[in-house]
Amino acid sequence: MIVPMKKISVIVLENRRRESLRALRKAGVMHITDTSGRSQTCDDLATQRERLEEVMTKLIDVRSSYKKEHVPSAELTQVLEPDEFAEVHARALYLIEQEKEKSEYIQKLRLQYDRLSVWGDFNPEDITELRASHIHLDFMLIHHKELAKISEDITYIVLRKIGKLSLVATIDCEHREIAGAQWLELPQYSLSRIHTMISEMENQLDAHLRELLELSAYIPHYKRQLAALSQNLKFESIYASMDTMDRVAWISGYIPHDKLSVFTQTAQEQSWAYAVDDPGEEDEPPTLIRNKRWVSIISVVFDIMGTVPGYREFDISMWFLMFFSLFFAMIIGDAAYGLIFLGLGLFVHRKTRKASNAVVLIYVLSIATIVWGALTGTWFGSKAVLEALPFLQKLVVPNLANYPELFGVDSTSAQNTVMKFCFIIGTLQLSLACTMNIIRKLPKKNLSAVADFGWLIMIDALYFLVLMLVTNQAIATQVVATVVGIGFALVVMFGAQSPGVPFVKGLLKGVGGLFTTFLNSISAFSNIISYIRLFAVGMASLAIAQSFNNMASGMLQGFAIPAGVLVLVIGHGLNLVMGVLSVVVHGVRLNLLEFSGQLGMEWTGVVYDPFRETIEAS
Repeated sequence: MIVPMKKISVIVLENRRRESLRALRKAGVMHITDTSGRSQTCDDLATQRERLEEVMTKLIDVRSSYKKEHVPSAELTQVLEPDEFAEVHARALYLIEQEKEKSEYIQKLRLQYDRLSVWGDFNPEDITELRASHIHLDFMLIHHKELAKISEDITYIVLRKIGKLSLVATIDCEHREIAGAQWLELPQYSLSRIHTMISEMENQLDAHLRELLELSAYIPHYKRQLAALSQNLKFESIYASMDTMDRVAWISGYIPHDKLSVFTQTAQEQSWAYAVDDPGEEDEPPTLIRNKRWVSIISVVFDIMGTVPGYREFDISMWFLMFFSLFFAMIIGDAAYGLIFLGLGLFVHRKTRKASNAVVLIYVLSIATIVWGALTGTWFGSKAVLEALPFLQKLVVPNLANYPELFGVDSTSAQNTVMKFCFIIGTLQLSLACTMNIIRKLPKKNLSAVADFGWLIMIDALYFLVLMLVTNQAIATQVVATVVGIGFALVVMFGAQSPGVPFVKGLLKGVGGLFTTFLNSISAFSNIISYIRLFAVGMASLAIAQSFNNMASGMLQGFAIPAGVLVLVIGHGLNLVMGVLSVVVHGVRLNLLEFSGQLGMEWTGVVYDPFRETIEAS
């Protein structure tokens, strides 16, 4: 459920702003609406945080780049005094700066080495000495044809030919204009010296990286410092955003209704003036969702998707979990795959030694998949498994079976049954959305609830139209058309009604949106049909499994057994990964688009994030 919020405005003495904010942070229940204040202190803290993040990221990268045996065996967890951490941080900054400079210098040396390598190894000092003796040697790279055209009064020696180019040394030419010539700028060092310098720099670089590796043991301290800086930065931002006038300051926010007593107690202790009110229509309170443990496991999916319902929207956690579990089972569709997921859940549970929401969710999804796979008789997509283990056949519902011939059922009939089941699920979910809208609006005497009833009967009637078009099932066409027409009329007449709006005005507005309502009706029809994706994706997964089984069947004998096993492992592993991706694309979509769309949800909520101590304040 979405926890009701109270709107709070707090007034404090201007000279007690910091003290009051610390007390408010200590209480840890108020969601501050404005945290965008800026000051020089905020900028300084932000800069410090950036530097800390830069160093910590570098330490993590260095740690991951070395083999495991070279990583410090234990992280330093003892508390460091501020001056001790400052020394560690300063050393890390110095090493990172040196590592950057040396890397850039090595890159320049390598470029210089590559440029000079065609000339061979020579000592530039020898050339300099010759020039001091008035013997000017210059070097150029020139095409053979251009070389033949140079003036006869230029003395040169061809040192080497590279393809159509010549390396040429000129005597007393002093870089005269020669067409097509690329003159060599005399380097400071010889090739051998540059190579030595690169090696020396690389050794120094490696020494710096190894020292950074040792400093990576301080990563926990960096995390703590970052947490403290982030907390201080938020404090300063809120402090800077507070309004002041006539020696008083004030701040506004929201508190869950069941935490109000915590705030009022703090307010009394601090002698604050405050006002408590219910959020108005123009307010945008944060969203705090609390559910029973078995429902809260679906929060893992919401966190991954980054979706938060608005404060005045629905908490669909329970319905999302129920339908998502069914969608997951139907899309994966294989009981053996469900056993693999169950094993994964047990492995993670054993490793973490904690039944987290993610672990419990894996258990639920894997069990649902096992049940659906058993009902359809799907074990690694193999008919042979079902034939070899007769007790598995007793678990199968013949009309849902993927191998209906084993149960004397026509394959077309079985497929139509599964498709019909998909449409039933879609109709139930969309009808549930209409019912939820009606239940919410009736206590408010909102006439638009009649429009939701219109959508309800229209969707239920469209279900039969879908059956006729997709499975060729005979229906009472006139009855269906009549019900759809009545539902459409109710939506037009009452869709724009709301409390405080005259009925005639709402009616005229509804008539004005007649074409939009018509398009939405078509959309409702397509929404029901879209649930056939559960059948289609499940069948595609089965077909892929069968294909790999057929590929491997001819190899599972003699010396080819390892190859056959490899084909099965790779094939079914790939199918599993594709199945999980399909769940994200299709299973989540049906909940977040079709179902939520019928509910009118926009998922524009802001997570309740109270102003609180995330780390003990110093």
